[in-house]
Formats: sequence, C-alpha cells, structure tokens
Amino acid sequence: MPLTDLPLEELERYAPVLDAPEDLAEFWATTLDEARRSEDRAVLRPVTTPVRELVVEDLTFPGFGGEPVRGWVVRPRREGRLPCVVEYIGYGGGRGLPAEKLQWAAAGYVHVVMDTRGQGSGWGSGGDTPDPHGAGPAVPGFMTRGIERPETYYYRRVFTDAVRLLDAVRDLPFVDPARVAVTGASQGGGIALAAAALAPEHVAACLPDVPFLCHFRRAVALTPEPPFTEISRYLAVHRGSDEAVFRTLSYVDAAVLARWATAPALFSVALMDGIVLPSTVYAAFHAYAGAEKAIEVYAWNGHEGGQVPHWVRQAEWLSARF
Repeated sequence: MPLTDLPLEELERYAPVLDAPEDLAEFWATTLDEARRSEDRAVLRPVTTPVRELVVEDLTFPGFGGEPVRGWVVRPRREGRLPCVVEYIGYGGGRGLPAEKLQWAAAGYVHVVMDTRGQGSGWGSGGDTPDPHGAGPAVPGFMTRGIERPETYYYRRVFTDAVRLLDAVRDLPFVDPARVAVTGASQGGGIALAAAALAPEHVAACLPDVPFLCHFRRAVALTPEPPFTEISRYLAVHRGSDEAVFRTLSYVDAAVLARWATAPALFSVALMDGIVLPSTVYAAFHAYAGAEKAIEVYAWNGHEGGQVPHWVRQAEWLSARF
C-alpha cells in the first residue's frame, strides 16, 4: 500500500486555516444545555458473564434529548475511586460484548465503552442503542443523515451523547472525576476529540487514534475510501448543495472543535491510511489547544494504525500522567 497523502515533513507543517461558524459556541452551549435538562439518571445493572475477575456492569445513561444510550462498565475489583478511560467506537460498530475489551480494566482503570446510537451492525458483536430520529434523503451509512442542517445532523446527537456520558461517569462512586481520559480509534477518535473540546472541564487526558471526522473540506474532496465518500456521493446527486452541506459539517468538524480542548493529548496517525488521510489528523493535531500534545506516527500502516503496540504506548503515557 502506498503513502496516501503528503510526505511526513510536509505533514508536520500542515496547519490549515479551519473556518468555524460564527455561532459555533452558542450552538453547542444550547445543544448541551437542552440535553442536560433531562431528569433521568444513569443506571448500572450487573451482568452475567464468564469474566469473573473484573466487575462488569451494563450502563444506561440519558444522551441527546434524554434518550437512553447503552454502554459497558468494566473495572477492577478494588475499593476506592479509580482513574477512568471512556472509549468511543469506530464507524459502524457497537459496544459489542464486555469480554471484547478488558485491557484498560486489567491495567487498573474503570473502562467505560459507549454504544454509538444507530450503529452496531457493520462489524463486531452488535450494538443496543437506536437513533429514534428520521432524516431527509441520505446516502446509505450515517454520514449524510440530517446533513441539510446542523440542528438535524446525526453527529450532533452522537457528540452530545459523548458529553452526557462524561457527565454520568463523574457521578459514579468508583470513578475519580479528576482522572478521566477519553479515547477511541477512527470515528471513536473523532468523538473523543469532540468530547474533550465540548467538556474540557471533565477530561484530564485525550488519546485519539487515527481520528476520523476531521478537516471535512479536505477529507471529502480527497479521501479515496468510505465513509467520507458517502458525502461526496451525496454532493454528486444533490448538485449545488455544497454550501449547506459544508456549513453543517463545520459544526461537528473535530479539527475545528479541537481548538477548545485543553487536556494533555496523545494522537496517532498512519501514513498509508486511505480512510482517514494523515493530513486531516495533522490538521486536528495542530489545532488542538492543549499545551501538552504528542503524535505517534505509524509510517507503514494503513487505517489499523498501531493496534496493541500503540495501546501499550498509550498505557505508559497515561500512567505517567494519572
């Protein structure tokens, strides 16, 4: 597989001007304020599972519009408040089964995995959270659902769910609210960036892997593989809708939102990635406002990135800060 983007020396200087809508802050403040009016609270239920050396619980919490969103909580059998890693899932996947993700709990963290509304049937072991919202004409997938307006766009709901999960996690009696990290790969990395930006007071570290949903203008025009091609296909059919579409996307562009994130961050990028172009990752990395940030480069990998060796790097990095 060849390099899919600029040479590394150019990527390290790639810091494009990212246009943000004038009412971006107001849009998200209003969205989150409306979601936080829900009087529902997070609920934990015990789970019957072969995993016996860790505590496994089924989490339901109120997300966008107070709608129930599912997740897993997996944690060590230990007293007291522990550091927490909140993980968001890649495109098309769901929370799966709790036995699939044990590494963070085995390393001593409370591990919270958020289901992604409406997804969970593209790969993995499934999801359990519906998205009870309709949309206008859309390309199959999730990228163009409600794309006509920022108020109806799918990722407005997903990013709100991500923040509301952080609200819920801070209230769990076994979580240290001063030591909460967000992470995820691909779509999960983009959601983690958004969560760190929209709730900086809740996030003490951010670990986005090959983050998707960044620098939409470049990604839609140049990325050769799905899911960004869902948007280019939509534009090919809905001729003349460019201005409205990119206006909507500017409200959920994780590279734009990254200018509000302040927590220490460890990014990763893969230079042979045809799904998330390296330049879009660097756009987010350079825009990220945190004073402490680093990026791990996987020169010979595609979208799989660093996989378990990168998790080892993340665990070492996070341990040094928590």
